[in-house]
Parts: sequence; structure tokens; C-alpha cells
Amino acid sequence: MGVAIVVFLFVTLFIFGGYLAYSMLPGYMATKALEKRLQELGGPAQGPGAPVLLAEKPVSSMPKVDNFVRGTDAGSWLAQLIEQSGVHTSPGSIVVLSVGLCACVGLVGVVLMRRWEAGMLGAVVGLVMPIGFLRFRRTKRFRQFEEAFPEALDLLSRAIKAGHAFQTAMGMVADEMQPPVGLEFKKTFEQQNFGLPMKEALNQLSERVPLIDVRFFVTAVTIQRETGGNLSEILDNLAHVVRERFKILRQVRTHTAHGRFTGYVLLALPAALALALSFISPDHIHLLFTNRLGQTMLMVGVVMQTIGYFWIRQVIKIEV
Repeated sequence: MGVAIVVFLFVTLFIFGGYLAYSMLPGYMATKALEKRLQELGGPAQGPGAPVLLAEKPVSSMPKVDNFVRGTDAGSWLAQLIEQSGVHTSPGSIVVLSVGLCACVGLVGVVLMRRWEAGMLGAVVGLVMPIGFLRFRRTKRFRQFEEAFPEALDLLSRAIKAGHAFQTAMGMVADEMQPPVGLEFKKTFEQQNFGLPMKEALNQLSERVPLIDVRFFVTAVTIQRETGGNLSEILDNLAHVVRERFKILRQVRTHTAHGRFTGYVLLALPAALALALSFISPDHIHLLFTNRLGQTMLMVGVVMQTIGYFWIRQVIKIEV
């Protein structure tokens, strides 16, 4: 059984690797030929210091699949999720990876459990794994943005007090701050530099980073540009409000630590108990994998554990 699984995984990886190489090699060769032609003509090379005049998009290794996926509503949502997560990939690659994992994990479930229900459960798990990874990266990136956003507001305020224009101050934030704050401000700065109105550039910033603090910032700047006022004072007050909100949020996380820890313990307890029983009484625990009723109980337990974990997360989730 183990040899069959290893052979299947090896063949699957070999097929996917060959397909990716076949898809990426023509684009790579065309890029190399273009760079060589530009160098022969004496054109400027796109080095680290060269100005970027076009919006950077990740090059897809499967352009046909990527174009088809982007033409759908789900593809647009997936492209936005990829941009927010900061992962350098394309919607087509995520779809192909999801389908591949769906087939592999589903087949492994059928081979191990010898039941189509296990294959369906494994297929669903494999299908959502790339999306779950992207959501995890997006959440982590947004938290990093929230942590550094008050400092960016202070830098904007100090630059304006020093006599710089708001656009110049945004360029300073883009140069001084680390990603993801500096990267997002750089996109906004380049957009308005290339002719996009400041209001539209700020609105796109709030769409790329849909956080309440960014919405406050965009609304405050937009109102100030239409009605006037002391922008540096507005930014100072906004930075103070964001920091106070972080203090309350950390207090809430402290008070809900017991609930979060309970959720982790309840999620890990069945797996730890099964591992312990596999050493103490292997004959009893093997019934869960060999007996039909045991396999059903195992699948139902996994589903209920997953539902319970997300339920506990929703209970202890408090918006601040």
C-alpha cells in the first residue's frame, strides 16, 4: 500500500512538473530574447533602479488558464485575494494547484480508507488548502500593516509640518517604511504620479487594504482636500485613535485568551488521544481505520471538530 501511494505521488508530481516546465519554458525564452534584443538596441535595461511605468503583475506560467479564470467573478475575487495576501502567483496557478491537490488527497483518502466518503472529504480538504493558505497570508499581512500604520501616519504628519506637500509625504512613507505599508503607499504614490486622481488612488488603497483604519485615513484625507483644514493635526489625531484601538484590542485578546486556548485544546485532544492509544492499545485504535463503522465515526469526528473550532472562533471574535 505504501509503495503504491509513493508511486502515485511520484507520477503525479512528475506530470505536474513536466506541464509547468512546458508552460513556463516558452515565456522564459521569449523574455530572454527580448532582453537580449533591447541590449543590442541600446535600450535601458529594467534593473533595480529603472523606473517602472506599468503596473507590475505576476507573470502566469499558464496564460490561457489564467485568462479564463480572470474572466469569471470567482477569478476576480481570487485575483484580489492573491494581491492582498502578497503572494507572487496568479489565479490560474492557484486553480490548477487546487484541482491537483483535490485529486491527490482524494485518491489517497480512497486508497487508505477504501471508502468513497473518505475520498470526498479528502478532495474537499485538498481543494480548499491553497485558498486557506492565501487567507492565512492575507491575515498575517494585514496584521503587519496595522502594526506599522500609526508610524506611517506620524511620518506623514511630520513631513507635512516640515512643509512638504501631501504627495511628497506619501513618497517619503513609501521610501522609509518597510513592506507591506511602504509597498502599498508606493503603489498609491505611483498611481497619482502617473495621472490618476488622488481620490481614486486613495480609494484603491482602501480596496487593496480593507481595514477600518485605512478607511478612516482615506475619508479624512478626502474630506480635508475638499473642505480644507489642518491635515497634520488630523493625521496626528488619527494615529492616536489607531493606537488607542490597538490597546483595547490587546485587552480584548487577553480576556478571550481562555476561550482561544480552550478551542486549541479541544481541537488537539482527539489527535493526541489517538496517538497515545496507538502505542497503548494499537488493536483498538486500528478499528477506526479498518472497521466500516470506525471509519464513519472518524470522518464524522473530523467534520464536527472542524465545525466546533470555527464556532469557538466566532464566539470569541470581538470587533474593535
